[in-house]
Amino acid sequence: MTGSETPRDGAPTTLSWLCHPATVIALVLLLVNDHVLKATFPGPVTGKLSDVAGLVLAPPLVAVLLTLLVPRLPARAAALAGLVAVGAGFALVKSSGYAAELASSAWTVLAGPSLVRADRTDLLTLPALGLAWWSWTRSRRRPVRQRTARVVRLLVVLPPAVLAVAATSPVYYPYAVATAVVDGHPAISVGTGYSTSDWPADPLDGQWAVSEDGSTPWRQATEDEQRQLSRQEFGQQQACASNEPRRCYRIVTGHLRVEESDDAGATWRVAWEVPDGQREELARRSPNPGDVPRHFASRDLVVYPHAGGGHEVLVANGRDGFLRRLPDGGWQRVGFLFEEGQSGTSWDGPPRLDGGGPGDREMDLLLAVALALTLGCAVTALAGHLAIRRGGGPRWWGVVSSASMLVAGIVLAAAWGRDDDTLAFMAVPFVLAVGVLTTVAMIVRASYQGALRSWIGRVLTGFLLTVLLAGLPLVGWLYGTPSRTRFAVALALLATVPGVLLATRIARLVDPARGFERRYPPRPPYPPYGPYPPHGPYPPASYPARPPTVPDPPYPSQSPPR
Repeated sequence: MTGSETPRDGAPTTLSWLCHPATVIALVLLLVNDHVLKATFPGPVTGKLSDVAGLVLAPPLVAVLLTLLVPRLPARAAALAGLVAVGAGFALVKSSGYAAELASSAWTVLAGPSLVRADRTDLLTLPALGLAWWSWTRSRRRPVRQRTARVVRLLVVLPPAVLAVAATSPVYYPYAVATAVVDGHPAISVGTGYSTSDWPADPLDGQWAVSEDGSTPWRQATEDEQRQLSRQEFGQQQACASNEPRRCYRIVTGHLRVEESDDAGATWRVAWEVPDGQREELARRSPNPGDVPRHFASRDLVVYPHAGGGHEVLVANGRDGFLRRLPDGGWQRVGFLFEEGQSGTSWDGPPRLDGGGPGDREMDLLLAVALALTLGCAVTALAGHLAIRRGGGPRWWGVVSSASMLVAGIVLAAAWGRDDDTLAFMAVPFVLAVGVLTTVAMIVRASYQGALRSWIGRVLTGFLLTVLLAGLPLVGWLYGTPSRTRFAVALALLATVPGVLLATRIARLVDPARGFERRYPPRPPYPPYGPYPPHGPYPPASYPARPPTVPDPPYPSQSPPR
């Protein structure tokens, strides 16, 4: 019966479509293009190439998932549903900015930070659905009937296909790299980056833009201006106004802070700043914040005269954009001023200084939930280890559970830095899976060692108590109190103390004798042996007769010596 299938089972046919050579080539092309070619050769060609590969790959993937969820769905109906859904969805997203924004939000929830842009020129790739239909007509004649072959193809092709469709190319974010003055006009360098290895470190890594007086629109620097800028030295941390020599400004490295002086630098006072706690909260509302003191910090500044009198100051603040001092003395965060127009770049303004709570920190919310649940699982694993040892179980259960929770903690700590939110998003399910499996295994083993039902109830109570107590400072952290991450994490770790004490005390609710009876149940009593059957007749006469038994003579009685 290995080759049998139900008459209305469409999975063998749709799986054959997913494994068709045209679909597999589209899968490989999508992976290579999104993660290699787009970064090496950015432009419309690589962008359209991803659309073509996705339109060929997505319909069979949708059809396979439909037939797996609805086993009696005919293959032809699943194929038509996949083609229509993919084509209609693609046309809607690429032609409507509102639909593209909704798709970006949905994709960010499912697969991490994503950017979907509405571009009507991408509709030119819709004929690729014809190639998907052609591969369907070829593959439907050869369904995968062998059950073993179906399992192998599902394991080999389905996971990469899902990852290729779900994992989009990196979204690049703007970065205020440097400021300068060229021919008396202010100039800025704006770069883009994604993670630690991509953030610009040098002004030449960005694109230069120039404004006539800082108020007019910024334009791309000419070749002559770029040559002049390439010969300048950057990273100026202190400068004075040319029309007011005693008025000077300086940045504070590692902080979002600018100081000013009215006595040519003899004394300084804070002119503008974002406190470090508020800066960390601001940074974690941005995607991929990474090293906050490095990327959300003042880098350099420039002071130049204003045409209407007075002077202006322009400060490059990294991921926070540019800061501008107006001639009237007011300071204003002005974002990034100039857009490169690079495809795949998210060009939003600077984050608001006043946070909106967990709604503005979706990734931090996931990490906070993962941390609270991991701490609860760790306390439960400790209780299970103590119960197993009291019940006479082996020590290696505690060693394995400690190692698994240590791995989960290391992965969660790495994700907490949020250098790449996509990887952090993928780390959360792994951490939760490790914690849940470890907890369940320890509870089951402790029950096998003689833990009573009351022990299980109190273990679950300790788990819930730890999650709630650890979640309180984390919820406050999401709302800005405390604003520093290390304080919130320290309070969450301290909140595990009651759970640890409870795990220690409930170890007495383990009955080793009961555990022994569970492992070695008593055997049922054997029935008593029946009487031996009577002896049969003696052997036939052909054998010599058995001689009669002669009793032994009695021994003479012996009297004890006198």
